[in-house]
Amino acid sequence: MASQDWLEKDFYAILGVSKDASESEIKKTYRSLARKYHPDSNPDDAGAEARFKEISEAYSVLSDATARAEYDQIRTMQAGGPRFTSGGGQGGFEDVFGGMFGGGGGGMPRSAPGGDYGDLFSGLFGGGGAGGFGGYREPTKGRDIISRVTLDLKVALAGTEVSLEGPGGKKITARVPAGVKDGQKVRLRGKGHPSPDGGRPGDVIITVGVPKHQIYSRDGDNLRIEVPITFGEATLGATVEVPTIDGDVVKVKVPAGTPSGKVLRVKGRGVRGGSALGDLLVEFIVAVPAHLSGVAKGHLEKLMAALPKENPREDLLKRAKG
Repeated sequence: MASQDWLEKDFYAILGVSKDASESEIKKTYRSLARKYHPDSNPDDAGAEARFKEISEAYSVLSDATARAEYDQIRTMQAGGPRFTSGGGQGGFEDVFGGMFGGGGGGMPRSAPGGDYGDLFSGLFGGGGAGGFGGYREPTKGRDIISRVTLDLKVALAGTEVSLEGPGGKKITARVPAGVKDGQKVRLRGKGHPSPDGGRPGDVIITVGVPKHQIYSRDGDNLRIEVPITFGEATLGATVEVPTIDGDVVKVKVPAGTPSGKVLRVKGRGVRGGSALGDLLVEFIVAVPAHLSGVAKGHLEKLMAALPKENPREDLLKRAKG
């Protein structure tokens, strides 16, 4: 918007304050209006957005002591002196500004080549770039509150509530959703520090830490657990008990001939949060006896002699040779 356009506006009337209003009164009024007409509070409302820009423009001038004094001076001259005219004659545009810019008689100083009165006003009022005071100053958002909370895996999977201290010592309660992951952030919009100039408050941002569990590990929405089985259970097959994160146990059938590292899936016993419904992945680890009696060793040797002569590394060696 050109500089002459905003000179013709009554910024005091736009904010609804008197011409002798104090700085604090102007600031207080602006904050109230900014909250009322801010686009975040009035989505898809073109009228509110236009009103917000109008009051922000007015505040950007009246909140600056130097700009306000110059604005008042120009408004006074405009109201009491000759009207702006485009042509020559008595009391034209040049007469109003001639003395102010050191010009004599009826001479207006020339602007830079290609310039116009908008450039002249921009320099007069300290405006930089395009438009000078033609734009508006967006209210600043309040500062965010940054916090961190550590939850064990079981609590993180179930979800919980955490509390922290907000602005002015006020207690803030945040809901951590079920199934939250390590490093995931929970944001509470508008619960942070208030804005210093009528903008929206800051947010509360909580980073959740979930340390490694001693038994379970997370694999997406699934949980993994390593379960040791004996050589006999792996060879002949068995049914074993497997603990779950909920504290109960499930029975899992070990097929005969199960090798170490084989994974079986227990449906629905993994992560359960929101739309997630993961499984429990059970990885069997064959436990080899560390000590054998002479009798046991003799029986085992007889067993090995009776088994088929197989080399479990044969395929590995072939693939390694390429």
